Amino acid sequence: MNVHTTTNYLFAPLAIPTLPIVGSDALFPVHRIYCVGRNFADHAIEMGHDPNREPPFFFQKNPDTLVLSGQDFPYPSQTSDVHHEIELVVALNKGGTNIPLESAMDHVFGYGVGLDMTRRDLQGEAKKLGRPWETGKAFEASAPCTPLVPASKIGHPTAGAIWVKVNGELRQSGDLNQMIWKVPEMISYLSGLFTLQAGDLIFAGTPAGVGAVVRGDEMHGAVEGVGEIRMRVA
Repeated sequence: MNVHTTTNYLFAPLAIPTLPIVGSDALFPVHRIYCVGRNFADHAIEMGHDPNREPPFFFQKNPDTLVLSGQDFPYPSQTSDVHHEIELVVALNKGGTNIPLESAMDHVFGYGVGLDMTRRDLQGEAKKLGRPWETGKAFEASAPCTPLVPASKIGHPTAGAIWVKVNGELRQSGDLNQMIWKVPEMISYLSGLFTLQAGDLIFAGTPAGVGAVVRGDEMHGAVEGVGEIRMRVA
């Protein structure tokens, strides 16, 4: 790759996506967003898959699909079946390749609460055709997220309630201790596939109960000890 020392861009580059940090004026610059699939056994079952432990698989969302908690989630185009998936978000401040399991947590800056919003009908069609999931997963505003809480303040949560309500009705409910692949295992495995970088986010999987939302719905979710997320579907 050629390195250019000039800033004579053809057009102005877009701003780097960032997330606020609780208790700080600094911003967390986001490099990539990785999502682990079917990481709760009950969710794997509801999606029609075997919940037995198998190597994890990942997909990506683009960093500019982030939208901050409290803002509206704009209902996307070309779909009639948009689902919520509540997730713990792991934020890295150090990267690497082939990260040993025993040192994986040294790479974690902190945590947030996210929603992996999904155009389920487009994802389902892609699955049937053996095609990638981007149209179902990586659309605009598909990665709502809270400000990040440093691990130095809350530690590394391994248990605690994770849930989401829609219009006050409980939809998803689980516990972080039900994750098939734990956070250090995700980091270690993922670093064998990609060179992880400071600024990477990992959406760590969702419990059962995913379901559709429509315009006007109010989503309210939480991960115990980390934070709460609130979004209105617009």
